[in-house]
Amino acid sequence: MKRAALWLVAVVGEDGTFTKEDVKNAFPGISQADRRVRDLRDYGWRIATHREDATLGQHQQRFVAQGQPVWERGKATKESSSITDTQRRKVLTADGNRCRSCGITPGQIYADSFETAQIDIARRKVKLPNGTASVQHIAECNRCRVGGRSLEADLGAVLGDVSKLGGLQRQTLTDWVAADEREFSLVERVWADFRTLPAESRNKVREALGLPPA
Repeated sequence: MKRAALWLVAVVGEDGTFTKEDVKNAFPGISQADRRVRDLRDYGWRIATHREDATLGQHQQRFVAQGQPVWERGKATKESSSITDTQRRKVLTADGNRCRSCGITPGQIYADSFETAQIDIARRKVKLPNGTASVQHIAECNRCRVGGRSLEADLGAVLGDVSKLGGLQRQTLTDWVAADEREFSLVERVWADFRTLPAESRNKVREALGLPPA
C-alpha cells in the first residue's frame, strides 16, 4: 500500500487518471495490487471512479487528492470512510431521496442528455458557526458529486443571512423550508431559459421586449 501511494503521487499525479491494468503493470507479480490502492481511501486518499466522476470511463479511476503520508512511520491512522445501509437510508430519507444540489431524482433523465441520474451519499465539509468544521453526509447525483468535491458549506453564513431577513422575506423562506421546495414563478422560469440561449436567440428575445441588440 505504501508503494501504491508513492506511485500515485510520483507517477499518476493529482487529478491524473489510471486503470486497474496500469496498477498491474506498475507492480508486476504483486497480487491484488489494485486492492492496496483502494485501501488508501481508509487513510483519507480521494480516488474517484465513474460513480463519483461522470467524466471517467467504466474502468478508469482518478487520483483526486493525497491523504495521510502512509509511507511515514506513525503517520498512518485509519479513518472510517464506510457508511452502513441504515445510515445511507437515513440520509436519503432526510434529503428527500433526491440530489440536494440540483433536485434530480433517481432514474430521472438529465435534460441535456439521455443519461439517467444515480443518487449516492457524498461527504460535505460544513463550516460551523463556532469556526470549526464538520464533515456531514448529503445525497447527491453522480454529476453534482464531480462539481462538489471541493465544496465547503458555511452554516454560519446561512444563519447570519436568515437573521437579516425582514418579515415577508422570512415568511417566504419559512414556507420554502417547510415544504422543502420552491415554486418558481413564470418570469423566473423564463429568465432561467433565456440565459441558456445563444447570443443570436437572446437578441430575438430582446427585440420582443423592445430592447436593442446586445
